[in-house]
Amino acid sequence: MPEFASVEQIRRHFPALARTHNGHPVAYFDGPGGTQVPRRVVAAMTEYLLQHNANTHWAFATSQETDQALFEARGALADWIGGSADEIVFGANMTTLTLHLGRALGREWRAGDVVVVTELDHHANSDTWRALAKERGLEVRTIRMRPEDGRLDQEDVARKLTPGTRLLAVGAASNALGTINPVAQLVQQAHAVGALAFVDGVHYASHHMADVRAWNCDFFVCSAYKFYGPHVGVLWGRRELLERLDAPRVEPAPAQAPDRLETGTLNHEGIVGAAAAVDFLASLSQAQVPRRERLGRVSQCLRQRGAELLRRLWEGLRAIPGVELYGLPPGGERVPTVSFTLAGRDAADVATALAARGIFVSHGDFYASTVVRVLGHERDGLVRAGCAVYTSADEVERLVESVRHLL
Repeated sequence: MPEFASVEQIRRHFPALARTHNGHPVAYFDGPGGTQVPRRVVAAMTEYLLQHNANTHWAFATSQETDQALFEARGALADWIGGSADEIVFGANMTTLTLHLGRALGREWRAGDVVVVTELDHHANSDTWRALAKERGLEVRTIRMRPEDGRLDQEDVARKLTPGTRLLAVGAASNALGTINPVAQLVQQAHAVGALAFVDGVHYASHHMADVRAWNCDFFVCSAYKFYGPHVGVLWGRRELLERLDAPRVEPAPAQAPDRLETGTLNHEGIVGAAAAVDFLASLSQAQVPRRERLGRVSQCLRQRGAELLRRLWEGLRAIPGVELYGLPPGGERVPTVSFTLAGRDAADVATALAARGIFVSHGDFYASTVVRVLGHERDGLVRAGCAVYTSADEVERLVESVRHLL
């Protein structure tokens, strides 16, 4: 028996793939904005709501079952991220968690302190720190993105990270161009000048298992709805930092980490679904090893499959007159997310025409507005196609042929 599920086997888990549009089977290339959900995730959420629904920390059975479900969910997400269960914080989404963390960190900072962000980042990351800078009188420095290949300018990293820097906020992978940043190296550079390192892992965790311990970062965020779960955000932080942070909270709420960073009653069914999404990914390997190790094997398999899909997509689009591709070509450190433009057509027009043929892609700036501006497409936007665990080679060929048809 093969160790890993085939693409055909994986696709059977996703009811959405049976959808048709204008007589065409739908091919979902919108995964960078949110993936489709397998049955087991929906089943786990339904089972919780129908059988265990309660608030936490009370003496009766369903409350205790909810406590246990949340405890197990922290363990599942810790396996996906690489930390410990008592370092996992849940929230509405990455943006809300980052804003909340920013308020807590900002209470320790003073006017003139430096925060470093990058041009490559999603604005949920960079704008959080810019907003805090206005409130606290901080200096914000921005690391340059190389427009020729979508990577960070390493010389500019060294220029911007200087003593007095309090935080480096960087993405593990670009949601617009697919670039994977050298996270461990960047974290080391931040720590060398006494700064904390905050890693936006939303797009990275859509494709690969993170390893916050190996990276040695201080905070990491991701979103379950980008890796086959519901709309829930996840924050990991070093326990000693979570315990120390002066996070805004109501007095009766738990004071210990990680609960002290969670506000109000959480989305229990969503958290259960997030754990089920991790278990779904782990189930793609038949190896009889601990979940974290299975996830690592699955991640490596998906990395290889994604690289092949990326190669097909990149080479197919590159052969079409008028198509311009952005970012690193296949073989570079990147995930299978491709952004492109078609000469004479704005991104919305291209996306609308593709949708009519059952090809669902994203268009615009994807909240990575600075990337799109640096590339010169602030007005017309980019077209983005992202490959997911359920993407087939046939769907890639359909996408390429459909773009060719637009000529």
